[in-house]
Amino acid sequence: MNKLLADAKLADVARALRRGQREPGVVLDEIRTRFTAAEAEVHAFVSTPDWTQLERESTLLEDRFPERKPPLYGIPVGVKDIFHVEGFETRAGSEIPPEALRGQEASVVTRLRKAGAFVLGKTVTAEFAYFSPGPTRNPHNLAHTPGGSSSGSAAAVAAGLCPLALGTQTIGSINRPAAFCGVVGVKPSYGRVPTDGVVPVAPSVDTVGYFTQDFEGAQLAAGVLYDDWRAGDDAPPLETVGVVDGPYLDSASSEGRAHFERHVDQLRADGFDVRRVECIPDIESVNERHELLVAAETALSHSDLTPRYEERYAKATRELLETGRAVTVDALCEARAGRRRLRQELHERMDDHDLDIIVAPAAPGPAPAGIDSTGDPVMNLPWTHAGVPAVTVPVSDADDGLPVGLQCVTRYGDDEWLLPWTTGIQSALN
Repeated sequence: MNKLLADAKLADVARALRRGQREPGVVLDEIRTRFTAAEAEVHAFVSTPDWTQLERESTLLEDRFPERKPPLYGIPVGVKDIFHVEGFETRAGSEIPPEALRGQEASVVTRLRKAGAFVLGKTVTAEFAYFSPGPTRNPHNLAHTPGGSSSGSAAAVAAGLCPLALGTQTIGSINRPAAFCGVVGVKPSYGRVPTDGVVPVAPSVDTVGYFTQDFEGAQLAAGVLYDDWRAGDDAPPLETVGVVDGPYLDSASSEGRAHFERHVDQLRADGFDVRRVECIPDIESVNERHELLVAAETALSHSDLTPRYEERYAKATRELLETGRAVTVDALCEARAGRRRLRQELHERMDDHDLDIIVAPAAPGPAPAGIDSTGDPVMNLPWTHAGVPAVTVPVSDADDGLPVGLQCVTRYGDDEWLLPWTTGIQSALN
């Protein structure tokens, strides 16, 4: 048994807290014990939580909610360190002075507080949510990356350091680390969860999402985080599963491809109508367009900071900024327009083949060895570019015990259906 992994299913913890079967202070004590057992090796958090302050907050919860307990009452939450959170510095994994990054608390953090949750601490991010990683390690195997850029949030949930953690995705920063760490990663439809109060990367594609260990907990969190979550919008039965095919799959490793094909065979054996579809025949141009967009918009997002602090940026980030500053206005406008075209093309293919959902590898393969790289987000990029919802389902383990995830996507805006459908996918594969 891996001592760095622990059960922390959000729905179970939240239910017990709301029913009075457990007290917030008791849950906090359990989390503190988990920190002692795991955090010194995993390094998921930017700093050690202020346990005295957290004890005060957990005690005050009972006074704030004496009768009816809100959905996330007493839940400790990890928050990626590009979100502004009252009472915490924002460093964004960088050497930039925190006073230069100061901002008003993110709406999603305020929503969590109003729903009864409290912020346990800031989780480690790659510098400015790009590719230069922090010290976080994969709790399944410390010699491997947890993914990025939401590395700390994914690892914290996997290690049981918190039942819920916030992340962001601009290329693959939720779906990939969720796969590497063996947890549920929810990347909503673009724009359905507010991004104010978050240090921007590329605003045309930046998306706030989150991690849990369980799908019931993921749906519980959705009701708090989304602008307009339609709780009563019951999903129809999942019947037709599209299997992504074509040149997109060439980016998967042989091991990752073998796992994916086994997952597809299992779905077919479980009675799903499985149909192979070449969804993105022009994958190379999609990849190039997204990379250009991210570079250009990152350069714009940092235009106030770079004149003073560019020498403090990591090499990979400086190279991205340099690339972005060379992008013309016309090229950026075309890249933004390409997002809408790709979304429409995906919808048309799904309609033509009568698909409910599309499944794809969540990463090229299991987490690579080493923590100097966060792994390749190429399997996540097109879905982020199109802005469609994508959920990582932890479904199997590689021969060395590292997790392998499946990525499930559907039409833009159908997040309320995607989450219950992914529950069915996981049931079939496990």
